[in-house]
Parts: sequence; structure tokens; C-alpha cells
Amino acid sequence: MSRQTEILRDTSLHQAHIRRGARMVPFAGWRMPVQYAGIIEEHRAVRSHAGLFDVSHMGEITVEGPAAVAALQRLVSNDVVQLGIGHGLYTPMCYPNGGIVDDLTIFRVGPTRYLLVVNAATAEKDLTWVQEHREGATVRDISREMALLALQGPAAQHILGRLTGAPLEVMRPFDVISEVDVADGFEIGPAWDDAPAVWDALLESGAADGLAPAGLGARDTLRLEAGFMLYGTDIDETTSPLEAPLAWTVKWEKGEFLGRDALAAQRQQGPVRKLVGLTVDGRAVARHGYPITQGERQVGTVTSGTFSPTLQVSIAMGYVSRDLAAAGTALEVNVRGRFVPVRVTRLPFYRAKRPA
Repeated sequence: MSRQTEILRDTSLHQAHIRRGARMVPFAGWRMPVQYAGIIEEHRAVRSHAGLFDVSHMGEITVEGPAAVAALQRLVSNDVVQLGIGHGLYTPMCYPNGGIVDDLTIFRVGPTRYLLVVNAATAEKDLTWVQEHREGATVRDISREMALLALQGPAAQHILGRLTGAPLEVMRPFDVISEVDVADGFEIGPAWDDAPAVWDALLESGAADGLAPAGLGARDTLRLEAGFMLYGTDIDETTSPLEAPLAWTVKWEKGEFLGRDALAAQRQQGPVRKLVGLTVDGRAVARHGYPITQGERQVGTVTSGTFSPTLQVSIAMGYVSRDLAAAGTALEVNVRGRFVPVRVTRLPFYRAKRPA
């Protein structure tokens, strides 16, 4: 009996990655570059200069019309009403039981038009969920019309500034100008077929500034240093925003939204567990699924772990009992039968300095 082969999709930058010698791997149904020169080298390029990532595998959904804001206000825990045109926000989208459907970014790109950028692995699920709760709004999947590039690092503004007249210097996190937005760096959303030309222009513009193409490997080590959660690994349908460090995204004062009642009950009782940062004693890596212990008792589970190229220590995140979530708490991680000391650490592990 032959094993069924997974059909992988390619972004419009696939040949550009091959030309630069990228190592390609399957990821969320896509063929994506995991590294070019090497994960540590690419990680350090982003921290010291800049890195360019292809994130076109992520999903994009538009929600439009007079009913759009009401539909989104019910779908997510954050407050969409506050958004002016050209601004965005990060938010979980929850099930009625308080579990997370996905974490996403919403941009208001017109008077009644909103752009949702969702995770690649959940794009189809998210689209169905939004369509089921559209409440009269027009919902459209534009994922194959729009590519997405991420330009990150201290030199990002200087590099992009050579190619655009947009007022980059006054942009705040989650601002958007003509589908160009800034978070920890910039994300550029060209038309799908235009992405290769934009990719080449950025690399050419940034060559003198140390800009390097970077893959999913460096993206993962960078996001873990920053304490960013990965859907399907650190958060999912079994976790709530109150268990993860996302309580700040739950705007109780805005009124009803999916999951509100369950989250209100959890807030009143207090979450049983919390997602925390962990710093490892020594160079052992605490990987996804490893038990977190206190003595002989398991008190949690690691969700993500890596060796931090910036901090030169092993770091991880994981869920532990609420009474053990305070910074400085001493615990252990069972690393293949060896109990390695760790301590609970306040997130993020590393905070990038914003350009002056």
C-alpha cells in the first residue's frame, strides 16, 4: 500500500528561495524556507542589522460592509470599535467555551473594510468560523491575491525608506499605510505576483546594511526570545487568553463577544494554570511536550523551547499550576530522564530596542 503524499503549496517566492540556496521544509501545508546561511547567523542578522522573511503562507481575510464592525466585535475579545482607518490590533478569537480559535491581527483599511491576517495552519478553519458569524458582513478570502513579507531588525526602517515615500518614521505598532504595516519591524503586502520583484528590491536596497534573507528557524528563535506565542504549540482551542499572558486583549467593557461568559467565570475562579517563561540551568534544551516537575510531582508541560542565540541560555515556555507561576520559582524539566533545573522568568526574555 502506498503512502499518500501530502500536496504542498508554494508561495510566489519559491524560486527566489531556491536561487539563494534555501533549505525547504513542509510547514502547515506549504513548502517554506527553514534557513539559508544558518539559523543562528540569520537570527543575529535580525538582531544586529535586518532580516527579510517570506510569510506569504499566512492567511488574509477581508470583512466588509456596514455590519463588519459588529461582526468582528462579536468574534474577537479585543475592541475593534476603537480602530481608526489605518490602524490595527492583535487579538484572540475564541470559541464559546473560552478556548482560542486563533490569534490574529485586524487592520481597518477603509471606512467599513477590515483585513484579518491569520495563521497559516488555521486559515481554512478561521475562514469558516468568520463566515459562520459574519452577521451580514461580506467575507472574502484574499490569501492567494496578497503576498506578505516581513522586514525586521534595527536597519529595517532605513532599508524600506529607500524604496517608499511612506512616512515610516511616524508609524506606530500596528499602523497600516497602503497595506504596509509595522509591528516589530515592517510587513509589506504586495500583490501575489509582484512579491518576487519586491523581495529582490528589498534585498538589493539592504545589501549594504547587512540585510539577510531569513527562514522559519530564525523566526521561531526570535519569537521565543520575544515571548510571542505560536498557535498550535503554546496556545490552541484548549487554552484561554487568561491562561496565556493575553488577559490584556480581553476588553470586558465592550460588551458581548464569543467566549465572554466562560472567560468571566474563569476570571472569577482564577485560571488553574498559567503560561510562563522558563530559563534553563545549563545548555540542555527543554522541548515541546517535556514534563515540568517540582520534586517527583509533574506540575506542567513545556510548549516551546530553544537555545537563545542572543542571551546564550536555553529558554522555554510552558504551562504550570497557577501557584507556581511567580517569577523566580525554582522547578525542573524532565529532559529525557534527566531532571534539569529551571526558573520561572518574566516574559519577554528579550526586548528589542526600537530605533531612536
